[in-house]
This record gives sequence, structure tokens and C-alpha cells, in this order.
Amino acid sequence: MSAAGLLFCSGQVPLDPVSGELVEGVAGVQARRCLQNLEAVCAAAGARLADAVRCTVYLTDMGDFAEVNEVYAEFFPAAPPARVAVAVSALPKGANVEIDAIVALS
Repeated sequence: MSAAGLLFCSGQVPLDPVSGELVEGVAGVQARRCLQNLEAVCAAAGARLADAVRCTVYLTDMGDFAEVNEVYAEFFPAAPPARVAVAVSALPKGANVEIDAIVALS
């Protein structure tokens, strides 16, 4: 959904876009798929994930934060958006990570 020059991207869990199945693996692997899925959502809306102004990262284990942070930095090497990390007890489909984004539209 977009409003006032912003694209609000729903949280993405690490689902493989071809099979629709959860990507297995450590939190970093799952975070990479979440961010790739967000890139696809942005592209479909004519936007770029690189223009995100805020992301929320949901983790079932805050001990995974450093690993997820490394992957996050790969997607935002120049100017990472503001970020919130939240510990949750569970995520859809048993995922370990979910990420949403608010993206500025050009």
C-alpha cells in the first residue's frame, strides 16, 4: 500500500517465491530471503528497497541479531534505514525472521 509518497510493505517471512515453502536454515539465510522478497515487492510497486526509510525485524531469538545484522548491512551498504528489532514468541510458518519496510517513493 502506498500513501503520502511512502510504500508500506507487509512483513515478509522467508518463503521461496517458486515453491512457496519456508526457506530452512540459520537466521542469516532466512533474513536474506526476507530481504530478497522485500526487494521483489518494492520492484513490483516501481520502488527500490534501497530507498527504505524504516524496517522492522522480528526475531524469535534475539541471539540471532548479529547474524541478521550482517545480512541487513549487505542490502543497505551506504545508508541503512532506521531499524527496529523486536523479539517475538513465534512467526508464521515457523520462521525465525520476518522483516517489513517503509519505502520512500521517488
